[in-house]
Amino acid sequence: MRVIKHIVNLFLLVTMASCNQNNNDDWVNAGPVKVEIQKEKDGYVIYRGGQIYEFNGAGLSGDIASLAAHGGTSIRTWAEDAEILDLAHQHGMTVFMCFWIHPERQGMDYSDKGALNEQFDRVKKFVLENKDHPALLAWCIGNELNLNYTDPSVYDEVDRISRWIQEVDPNHPTTTTISSVNPEVVKDIKERAPSLDFLSVQVYGDLFVLQDMIKESNWTKPYMVTEWGAIGHWEMPSTTWGAPIEQNSTEKAANYLKGYNQSIRPFGDQCIGNYVFLWGQKQERTPTWYGLYLKEGEETEVIDVMHYIWNDEWPQNRTPRLDGMYLSGKKADENVYLIAGEEYTASVVTEDYEKDPLSFKWVIMRESTETKEGGDKEEVPEKLGVIESATNSTVSIIAPEEEGAYRLFAYVYDGNGHAAHANIPFYVTED
Repeated sequence: MRVIKHIVNLFLLVTMASCNQNNNDDWVNAGPVKVEIQKEKDGYVIYRGGQIYEFNGAGLSGDIASLAAHGGTSIRTWAEDAEILDLAHQHGMTVFMCFWIHPERQGMDYSDKGALNEQFDRVKKFVLENKDHPALLAWCIGNELNLNYTDPSVYDEVDRISRWIQEVDPNHPTTTTISSVNPEVVKDIKERAPSLDFLSVQVYGDLFVLQDMIKESNWTKPYMVTEWGAIGHWEMPSTTWGAPIEQNSTEKAANYLKGYNQSIRPFGDQCIGNYVFLWGQKQERTPTWYGLYLKEGEETEVIDVMHYIWNDEWPQNRTPRLDGMYLSGKKADENVYLIAGEEYTASVVTEDYEKDPLSFKWVIMRESTETKEGGDKEEVPEKLGVIESATNSTVSIIAPEEEGAYRLFAYVYDGNGHAAHANIPFYVTED
C-alpha cells in the first residue's frame, strides 16, 4: 500500500509542480486549504482539503528540489518566511510555519508588555498576509521556548497568539515546539496554553524513550516530532578534555532508521507527523553533526535512510559505508593524545555498495569553543590543514605545533554526489 501511495503522491507532486510553474504568483486564486485534526477510533488524523494527509517532513535549510526528489512532501521553518510558501507550493509541498518568538535565554522579558506587543504585531502582520496560502499546513508559535526558561508566563503569550490566530484563521491548527518532554513544561503548557491544537516535541537521543516521556507527562492530545535525528552533542560521551564524540555517518544512518522504526512509526494514533533534522548543513559543535548534507552539497548516508523510509526502497546509488576511523591506532573514544610536531597515521575503513571508486579528504580543525544552546548560530572553527588523496584510505598527518584540542575529519567521496564522514578529537601536548 505504501508503494502505491508513493506513486500516487509522486504523480500529484509532478502535476502540482507543473501547474504551479505555469502560474507561480497566482496562488491567491487557489485560496486556503483547510487543515484540521480529528480524533477517530484508531487515533488522531490530519485532514487537509477533506482528505487524510500523511506527509514526509524535513526541517529545511538546503535544496527543496532534492527533498522532493527523495520523497519529501512537507518542510518546517524556524522563523516566518513568505518566500518558502511560494517555493513549497511550486513543488507541491506544505509548510509547517514557525514564528520566531524571542526566548527568555536570549534576553526576552515576558513581563515587558511593550516588547510583547511589538512581537505580537509582527506575528499578526504575517498571519494576515499569508493565512490563505495553499501551501500552509500549520502555525508554530516559537521554537523551544522552554530551553533554560524560568518564567512560565511565556506560555500565556503563546496562548494569546494562538487564540488570535484561531479567530482570524480557522483553516490551520496552532502549536509550539518544546525541547524534549518534561512533565513540568507540559504542565505549564496545559495550564497556560490550552488553545493549542497539538504539541510539537523535539528529541534526539531521547527519541528512544519518547513514549515513556509522553506517558509520564500525561499528554493525551496529538503531537508531532518536529525535530529528530542525530544523538545530541550534549548526550554523547566526551573525551577527558571535554570534547564530545560524534558518531560517524554510518552509525548515524543506523540510528535514524532504528529511531524512526522504534519510536515514531508505530505510534501514529497520537503522533500525527514528523520532521527530520536537518535537510541541509550547519555548524553545531562540528560542521557534520546534524546536517544530512556536507557544506559542499554531498548527500550523507542518512539521506539514503530517509529515502528508504519514504519510499520503501533504497536509492539506486547509495552513499559509501564508513565502518571505522583510527588515528595513531586509536578510535575516537580512546582519548587520543598526540605530541606536537610528530607524524602519525590516520585511516578509515570504508566500502561502497556499488564498488564506485572512492576519493578521500582529511581536514584538521581546532576544537570548537562555542557553547551555544538551542541551535543558536555558531562560528566554524579554524582549519589548520587540508589533505587530499585520490584513492588512499590511509594518510600521514603532522600534529599541530601548539598545545590544545583539535579534531581530524575524514571524508569519503563516491563521485556520485555522496560522501561518508567521521572525525576524531585529539589533544596535542608538547611532550
